[in-house]
Amino acid sequence: MKGLISSAAVILLISCALLFTNYQLEHKTGSAGKDTITVYNWGEYIDPDLLVQFEEREGIKVIYETFDSNEGMMGKIEQGGTSYDLSVPSEYAVQMMEDKELLIPLDFSKIPNIKNIDPYFMNLPFDTDNTYSIPYFWGTVGIAFNQSLLEGQTFESWESLWDASLKQRLIIVDSAREVLGVVLNSRGYSLNSTSLQELKEASDKLETMGPNVKAVIGDEVTQLMINNEASVALTWSGQAADMISENEDIDYVVPKEGSNLWFDNIVIPRTAKNIEGAYKFINFMLEPEVAAQNAEYVGYSTPNKAALAFMDEETVNDERFYPDEEARENLEVYENLGLETLGVYNELFLKFKMGLR
Repeated sequence: MKGLISSAAVILLISCALLFTNYQLEHKTGSAGKDTITVYNWGEYIDPDLLVQFEEREGIKVIYETFDSNEGMMGKIEQGGTSYDLSVPSEYAVQMMEDKELLIPLDFSKIPNIKNIDPYFMNLPFDTDNTYSIPYFWGTVGIAFNQSLLEGQTFESWESLWDASLKQRLIIVDSAREVLGVVLNSRGYSLNSTSLQELKEASDKLETMGPNVKAVIGDEVTQLMINNEASVALTWSGQAADMISENEDIDYVVPKEGSNLWFDNIVIPRTAKNIEGAYKFINFMLEPEVAAQNAEYVGYSTPNKAALAFMDEETVNDERFYPDEEARENLEVYENLGLETLGVYNELFLKFKMGLR
């Protein structure tokens, strides 16, 4: 009998230890139940104070993790090792995640603040009827330039980036879609081109930009431009807004040939464990005052029409960052080109980077 009792005690102790270990792992991986949600977002893409506000209001702890590429984010969600309750993919990534059945359809009855989103930004081609996604931020790809370090260039055309006067003065974003998209636009092609001939032409033209390129980097470009260590940057509108707020000599323009109109979107991945908490967080972020605070902190354009009334008038009336509908007609939204074509874009861009001196 003592042996049986001892064995039972050992089993009980082991079971308790396993339960405790599992509890700790759940907290680490964001699957701790109704009192926790795990948010997977781009870096520097939310006002941290809003996370605190949400936690205090709802009594739900937010575990916040970041990623630096759509592909990396999708891979981690597909592996399923971490139970993310919310993520923020770009438009083409929403399509890819839908195709891979990585998303949960949204229940709008649990998101009453959806009414605050500008109808223009709803029902877009990458997610008709917004079955899986709600717009979070939007913006453009363009050129930031420091007028005090240049000789009068205005960058009204993408062709300006090939000007010999910019030798070793141009910084470009480390992203194949953006860079090749710019070159495609400069030749009058769609930035969603799947034509191998058009991509070859774009690659050949990109090679001739090489002498002008000082660096291919990411977020670091903002500080370099602010500190007058770079004079021209191919960048996103939100980064440009940050530069301008710190350095009055910097301006931003979207060239006449057209560019990218991009959207980042809130989704609920299939890995979600606290779906109710996820809905509460989405609805919170769509409150006008919250969306306004977030937009002013992040620097990108908000699709929340009701939030504009709580923002600085000079910001929302600045057509560099809030272009009107007519201006948007000359912009394209990224489409899901498929893994094979994306691989071609990445290979061509890698070839270009490896050839830089």
